[in-house]
Amino acid sequence: MDKKNVWETFDAKHLKKLESLNLEYRDFLDNGKTERECIDTIVNTIEGEGYRELESVIKNGEKLYRGDKVYSVCMNKSIAMFRIGDRPMAEGMNILGAHIDSPRLDIKQNPLYEEGGFAFLDTHYYGGVKKYQWVTIPLAIHGVVVKKDGTTVELNIGENEEDPVFFISDLLVHLSQEQLEKKASKVIEGEALDIIIGNKPLVFDKKAEKGKDKEHEKETDKEHAKEAVKAGVLEILRDSYGIEEEDFISAELEVVPAGRAREAGFDRSMILAYGQDDRVCAFTSMRAMLDVKDSARTACCILVDKEEIGSVGATGMQSKFFENAVAEVMALCGEYSELNLRRCLARSCMLSSDVSSAYDPSFASCFDKKNVAYLGGGMVFNKFMGARGKSGSNDANAEYLAHLRKVMADKKVNFQTAELGKVDLGGGGTIAYILALYGMNVVDSGVAVLNMHAPWEATSKADVYEAYRGYKAFVEEASM
Repeated sequence: MDKKNVWETFDAKHLKKLESLNLEYRDFLDNGKTERECIDTIVNTIEGEGYRELESVIKNGEKLYRGDKVYSVCMNKSIAMFRIGDRPMAEGMNILGAHIDSPRLDIKQNPLYEEGGFAFLDTHYYGGVKKYQWVTIPLAIHGVVVKKDGTTVELNIGENEEDPVFFISDLLVHLSQEQLEKKASKVIEGEALDIIIGNKPLVFDKKAEKGKDKEHEKETDKEHAKEAVKAGVLEILRDSYGIEEEDFISAELEVVPAGRAREAGFDRSMILAYGQDDRVCAFTSMRAMLDVKDSARTACCILVDKEEIGSVGATGMQSKFFENAVAEVMALCGEYSELNLRRCLARSCMLSSDVSSAYDPSFASCFDKKNVAYLGGGMVFNKFMGARGKSGSNDANAEYLAHLRKVMADKKVNFQTAELGKVDLGGGGTIAYILALYGMNVVDSGVAVLNMHAPWEATSKADVYEAYRGYKAFVEEASM
């Protein structure tokens, strides 16, 4: 099938909607650089459009009826949204699923140390990263510190113009002959990804200590002299945020590229930003849910954490959070039984909304040009993911793909099909196989991304718009 650039298909009306959607998308990226920030942004958005918290509906002893909209949050890192349809839930739902975690650096529990006149924070990289891409770029710190008394301190340092930024050093080229002989995977080791956070020693003010015994003064001088830069950083943390060194033990701090999402290209046709895998699909799925006016089947959007490390843990897709939320919603609709829950899940249809690798002509040998996604080619369907011999994949059946072809054709949504690179070069996974365990129809779909998993990723505005249109068409469509 010939690949086309979908920009050619848009009239003035569509172009206006496209630009408006992408402006909202950039704001979403800027306000949601961590899972917690994404959830806060999503909840604020959907509550403004009539969604109510599931727990409050349960506590109030209410029931759910056609057109009602509810959501449930898991540990501030995952969310499930439901819009009740005309038909019984036991007949199945139309589900959009995406993830909101992205590759990054996490601060360790005992991270702060001083070496060579610098104060550092020790990190542990999260997800699949090329470690050498993270050195010498401006970095920001986002997250929460929860103190022993339960007080939560929120941090977002490095995004505002007046904020400081942080960075990881690299060896100067004049001394890098041996470094440049290493494999790319070894040029920068994981334990070398420690961020520099200070260089100024704390100056001990003896006047402030006037009247204290000389022995105490000597000990204090000695302590500050030993790790004076670290002491200076700790004083700033104490004064500015009320944080002590031991508070890092109960902190979730993520290091991400500093800076806002930007339009890219002279023609402003692309978006360059951190975290588009997979917040591009999370945003378009959420917006599609909000813009659906009517649906025969109950519509659901599940946005989860931990996909980049195997969908594990309480907030990952492998947990029971989604299943439990569906059971609660069915109970409020007067439909719940274990059998009805199983029927609902088995009869559901899902788009596992995740990104696909975009064709990069600079590395053309890695792609099968006939079976690759192109930037500006529309939303992408990946019949399967996995690696090499389709290992670990969900392989969607022909009947389901035919159904989706008709849905997209009826709504004139531009789409393309793709695989993740050449057969023997590698591969990747999504949450699709986990939902497929219920017996529902699932296929991967999403947006093509250039520089996937890099600190700065690129997407096409046209593809963002078509993904939104495709997700909306899917949610509104009845079952197969």
